[in-house]
Amino acid sequence: MAPLISAQGLSKRYGSAPLFQNLSFTVSEGERIGVIGPNGSGKSTLIEMLYGRVKPDGGDVAVRKGTRMSCVTQISEFSPGVTVRGVIEGALKRARVAEEEHASEFAETLGRAGFTALDALAAELSGGWKKRLAIAEALVQRPDILLLDEPTNHLDFAGIGWLEGVLQSAGFACVVVSHDRYFLENVANEMVEISRAYEEGALRVSGNYSKFLEAKEEYLHAQQKRQQALENRVRTEIAWLRRGPKARTTKSKARIDDAHGMIGELAEMKARTRTSAAEIDFSATSRKTKQLLTLDDVSYGFGERTLIAGLHFIVTQGMRVGLVGPNGSGKTTLLRLLRGDIEPPKGKIRKADGLRIVYFDQNRQLDPEVTLRRALAPDSDAVVYQERVIHVASWAERFLFASEQLNQWVGRLSGGERARVLIAQLMLQPADVLLLDEPTNDLDIPTLEILEESLLEYRGALVLVTHDRYLLDRVSTVVLGLDGMGKAERFADYSQWEEWQSAQKAAKKMSGLKDEPRSKAAGNGSKTPATAQKKLSYQERMELAGIEGRITEAEQELQIRHKALEDPEVMGDHIRLQNVLAEMAKAQKIVDALYARWAELEQEQG
Repeated sequence: MAPLISAQGLSKRYGSAPLFQNLSFTVSEGERIGVIGPNGSGKSTLIEMLYGRVKPDGGDVAVRKGTRMSCVTQISEFSPGVTVRGVIEGALKRARVAEEEHASEFAETLGRAGFTALDALAAELSGGWKKRLAIAEALVQRPDILLLDEPTNHLDFAGIGWLEGVLQSAGFACVVVSHDRYFLENVANEMVEISRAYEEGALRVSGNYSKFLEAKEEYLHAQQKRQQALENRVRTEIAWLRRGPKARTTKSKARIDDAHGMIGELAEMKARTRTSAAEIDFSATSRKTKQLLTLDDVSYGFGERTLIAGLHFIVTQGMRVGLVGPNGSGKTTLLRLLRGDIEPPKGKIRKADGLRIVYFDQNRQLDPEVTLRRALAPDSDAVVYQERVIHVASWAERFLFASEQLNQWVGRLSGGERARVLIAQLMLQPADVLLLDEPTNDLDIPTLEILEESLLEYRGALVLVTHDRYLLDRVSTVVLGLDGMGKAERFADYSQWEEWQSAQKAAKKMSGLKDEPRSKAAGNGSKTPATAQKKLSYQERMELAGIEGRITEAEQELQIRHKALEDPEVMGDHIRLQNVLAEMAKAQKIVDALYARWAELEQEQG
């Protein structure tokens, strides 16, 4: 079967530096292609080329006639005043979806994505919900190929799980640029790494991320053996050339040409395989205090919403806390409480004397009109790191910046480059506690691996917010999970928190049946003597006899309300939708009240 997209001999450069040269790339039906590569290798540019927004300097992109494409870029922004409904309606019109099918598309796509407030302004959504909306906008256009550039940035774990489910069951092809290793493991059936280290500019492997790693290791091993063999041959030929044979026969001239060809090939191979990695190493202080931060009955909320309620938690030397929870659950708020930016209205946060806290802000606030030189070394052309004076050019080189970039404006740096600048700034500040809020956004996989090693070796305490499940699993020694409604639970690792989340969801699904209150009523062995001896009145005995039937009726009514949400006409009409949601909440309250009354009567009966 012919590919949906066939790109051959692509090349692109910005300024003097080429992104890639002679790169070929195909996308066929059913393929879910994960694309990785170092920052600056041209992954985002490739996505834009496939979509047709960027033209290659050389080569061609051929798209099968009639192929529909949707593209979700790294930054998801929407026009002011446009609602969630308006975004999807606009996408449906652009895709020329028939009017009579709009309601079903609304219900299916937005329902699965978790949207209920269709009249919310898209521009005012959080980063995670903007990303969900951008993906939903792409999906309703019924693409044959979906192009995604770093789609897990800003998504919480629930959002990532939703997107994984969408792609795993999708009938369309997909190309996704991502540094999320678990996401690639779960979604990709083809992997491509773009890198100058490969002779053809990229390595493509059938399979998921772990299969790719195995194939890459084999490739690099074979390339290493080839390089060693070539080095031996070149060494022999150089020795022969130095002897300078007197008689230059045609045969010897051919050997000279071959020798020069091998020398050039070896030089090219060494240039391609020469790798560099950011040198990340956070500095801890020499503090001996064990307890660094103590949270004693801490609560915090906004208006009537409680994010954190009665939290007791101690951060000790060497502890690495992974802070998890859905978007809006209070993770960044808790970091700000720990830092002291805000005070809890209830409870206390006690800090060790002279505690030094360093904070990584997920919003990456760097002055765009400052040069890279001044961003890395604000006061002079040198920095002091671990009591050593380092020239700014050498300091920049640690973070993969060339000396000619020092006079470049920060505003022209990529997201990954800005992240490296912020990490460089943090490394100059010795800390007892590191507070890192989404430090992995925009970092490539090699830099992520260096960051992981640095955090594992860091001797101070760490509180980490990240959507990167691999990093969380590898680094954290304890996981603190927030549910966004005040509850916080402590877990040994991320997988334990995931199991707890699954149990919570299952409990919510079963809430209509209310098995837990029923079992408590039937098996309660902790009644006080007063309640055990109390006799039910005639009316109470009649109430108890008929309460199961009332509960059944109430649960049936609740199920009717739930089914109404599946009606496309209801999902497409925001007024009817709001009415159904209100009725469903009322029905749920009735069920809850009946179960509570049943448990009370059972207990009084003894």
